[in-house]
Amino acid sequence: MNDVINTILNHRSIRKFQDVPLSRDQIITIVESAQMASTSSYIQSYTIIGVKNPATKSRLREFSGNQSYVENNGHFFVFCADLQRHKLAGDMENVDVLASLETTEKFMVSLIDASLAAQNAALAAESMGLGICYIGGIRNEMEGVSKLLKLPEYVIPLFGLAVGVPAAETEIKPRLPLENIYHEETYQQNKAEFKDQLEEYNRVISTYYQRRTNGKRSDRWTEQIANMLKTPKRTQMKKFVQQKGFMKR
Repeated sequence: MNDVINTILNHRSIRKFQDVPLSRDQIITIVESAQMASTSSYIQSYTIIGVKNPATKSRLREFSGNQSYVENNGHFFVFCADLQRHKLAGDMENVDVLASLETTEKFMVSLIDASLAAQNAALAAESMGLGICYIGGIRNEMEGVSKLLKLPEYVIPLFGLAVGVPAAETEIKPRLPLENIYHEETYQQNKAEFKDQLEEYNRVISTYYQRRTNGKRSDRWTEQIANMLKTPKRTQMKKFVQQKGFMKR
């Protein structure tokens, strides 16, 4: 097993960082690594906003549900879906591209491009001994984040990435059984087998939470997910996304 695979398999979210800012070289290396991710048709439909300003981080913390590690980290990156430069490309070439940019397809392309870039960034950071934590909570207040970061039309904030020197290591969180995730040739249709696999995973996760919290928590994965999904969240998102020029067609 090589160093890249070891880094991937040892991933864990870090939520407590030392008060050490990332160096300029580290930031550039992380962003350049993100840029080398695969991109659909070379479209490169994302932008990364780096945040150092303590006041801006504090506001992002508020928008994200008051997660302390949004404010206290070595550097905070915000990954955005970005079709603004593609509109500019059309303007430069006197080609009307809006009908294409406003399709659901290009919206999905921009999300996928940004996600691939972010995972490259995360892997680069972890390979340098840094810790990372993805922050989906910025979507709680997408309009507020957009105004704070001065995001123009055809640019929306998707998620944050807190990066820094870990102040404490955490245990690796067990993932779903491989058989529950990986199917060959066609989708596995045996729901009884799926449920058996999930019951076993429930036992693994319950034990993990008990150990991690000294017995204060023991919820099962299916319990956790069902309770999370029973109430729709961020239902204002579609309206905001369309107001920004995305997913109109």
